[in-house]
Amino acid sequence: MTDLKTMKSSRPTWNEKAPRCWASLLGLWMGTSAVLAADTNAPAASAEKPLTPQEIFEGGNVSYTNWIDLTTGGFIASGHNGQLEQEQQKSGNAFGGIEDMHYEQSLSNSTTVTVDGRALFNEGDYKLRLGIAKEKVGYLRLSYTQFRYWSDGDGGFYAGSGAYYPVSKDAVGLDNGEFSIEGGLTLENKPQVTFKYTHRTRDGEEGSTEWGLTHPDGGSLVRGISPTVDVIKERSDSFELNLTHHIKETDLGAGFRYETGRMDDGLNITQFPGEPVQQNITDREGTSYDLLGFHTFSETWIKTNLMMSSGFSYSDLDNNVFGSRIYGTDFGIGYTPNPLYGSGYYDLSGATHMHDYVGDLNLFYKPAPHLTIVPSVRVEEEDWNAESRGTETLANFAPTAFTQNSERAYTDVRQRLDATYNGFTNWVLYARADLTEEDGNLNQYGGLVPIAGIGLAAVTNVIDDRQFLQKYSVGARWYPSRRVTVDVGGYYKSDDYHYDNVVNSAPGNYPAYLIMQDSETYDGNFRLTLRPWQKVTMVSRYEFQWSTIGTTPDPISGLPGVESSKMASHIIGQDASWSPWSRLSLQAGLNYVLSETKTPASDATQAILNAQNNYWTLNFSSMLIVDNKTDLNLSYFYYLADNYVNNSVAGLPLGVGEEEHSITAALTRRISKNMRLSLRYGFFLYDEVSYGGNRNNSAQFVQASMRYRF
Repeated sequence: MTDLKTMKSSRPTWNEKAPRCWASLLGLWMGTSAVLAADTNAPAASAEKPLTPQEIFEGGNVSYTNWIDLTTGGFIASGHNGQLEQEQQKSGNAFGGIEDMHYEQSLSNSTTVTVDGRALFNEGDYKLRLGIAKEKVGYLRLSYTQFRYWSDGDGGFYAGSGAYYPVSKDAVGLDNGEFSIEGGLTLENKPQVTFKYTHRTRDGEEGSTEWGLTHPDGGSLVRGISPTVDVIKERSDSFELNLTHHIKETDLGAGFRYETGRMDDGLNITQFPGEPVQQNITDREGTSYDLLGFHTFSETWIKTNLMMSSGFSYSDLDNNVFGSRIYGTDFGIGYTPNPLYGSGYYDLSGATHMHDYVGDLNLFYKPAPHLTIVPSVRVEEEDWNAESRGTETLANFAPTAFTQNSERAYTDVRQRLDATYNGFTNWVLYARADLTEEDGNLNQYGGLVPIAGIGLAAVTNVIDDRQFLQKYSVGARWYPSRRVTVDVGGYYKSDDYHYDNVVNSAPGNYPAYLIMQDSETYDGNFRLTLRPWQKVTMVSRYEFQWSTIGTTPDPISGLPGVESSKMASHIIGQDASWSPWSRLSLQAGLNYVLSETKTPASDATQAILNAQNNYWTLNFSSMLIVDNKTDLNLSYFYYLADNYVNNSVAGLPLGVGEEEHSITAALTRRISKNMRLSLRYGFFLYDEVSYGGNRNNSAQFVQASMRYRF
């Protein structure tokens, strides 16, 4: 695995660049003073039509179609950089370059060329788009984009012993790239044809944490941390051809898509980290695939109050899988027997083939001026089969071959009915019924086998399954006065899953353990919008949800059915906005969520606690128009989740204990009619108890930008 610390040390840090960057920012701001003074003292223009406030800020009534935004900035940070970079989705170093660029030029009265771009160094963020379009004839576009997703690269924290596993202080990066060529014919009164080729890539690493075997508390093999890095390398190419046409009262369309790709991903897992018996597991997960798809649709106005639309799609997917799970002293090495190594495999290969058919039919019917009814039905049928083979390993026993094959088929029918009525003065009523029925089967044969009598036998399962999902929603909006709006609504949702275990080689074992699982949810919500004064708006929200899940095991298990979990949630929100002055607007919001999931297991053992998901957020923002050339924006955000319980003595220490503060200020000043300067400052504070404080960080952020229009 790449040594991220070595990579990091090869480039200057923000703290090393800070003196030069601060001097550059100060010089840029001071250097505009002369221009600003000259602009302020310019002679008065001759009598013209007064400019609107927007035109004053924009520098006049001249329309500029081209611009370039230049920017530079960075963080001054302390603490754990990886969490900061993940939270802000920026590198912890200085950055700069072209934030946005647009250029267009008319070659004739009907032909336009456009160029758009972005390039920010140290961020892996680039965009270039070239286009040419001729009105009523067609267009051609070439585009390339790349951006980086940052994720914390640490390996986890075990509260039982205070052990922290820092894979890297800095975030790991995953680069996403896309190149496309798109063209279309848009001839008037002719079929519209478009074509697009797209090449996509994903390369890099993502942080991950797995619970696994380890000894952080001095010998327990029950629970612990296995620091993990997800290594990703993916490529895909897709070709799309679409055709649309309008004939009288009907819109018609058809499309074709072919995609091929390869995903060579894997997990680098460190087991027993930092111990003499540390093991490195390379879990490779590879897939190559070919996807062929076709779709059609139509939309027809049969009458002025009746419209029908329909669609159909077909997909054919072929997958080839490959992979391995190999223990060793390093990542990416071959298999060697060792009495300390766990269950693994190598030379995994296999294939999957899937067919998917989807059809839908919708009606829009308005039988009366105030009543709208929309019935719809959607039918999907899918079937697939899969087979695989490989060589299983365990410790230093002789490797053993294994095979597996499975089949799955189902038919899914979804019916929905929407109705809206506004025939009562100041009222709007709506209702929806949504029903889904599914019948299917799953057949499984083979799989991993015991080695030296260790492990479960290969399975033979034949399962018929049925699902019935239903949801009923009602609501109303009432306008008792022009300054008051009331919204009331709710829904009932029920999901029933039935499993008939026709053949089961291991009675009572999962997945044949269940014969039924059902859930119910009741939801009620209320929203009140008040406008007590012309420049004040207040929005109050409350929502309550109550959910239960029931589970019925196979009778062979000897266990009765049980209400396996209950969840209650209260969601409270309050927002307010006030514009006390034509140059000033204020907004504030508060959201509070109380949510708890309870299971019977939490009454029987301390190893499993009730799940808490309580949190609240506070936000405030303001915009002040200092003068006709200057805007000032201020904002504050606060987040608190206090659900962490250190339960490491009895079980897993789950739950989140996290607190965030964010303060930002942005000043925008128009220097001349085609130049604008912006300064932005931010302060961020992050504290996470559930990681023992190892992810805590604080940072200041400074950014200067200049827009030049031409």
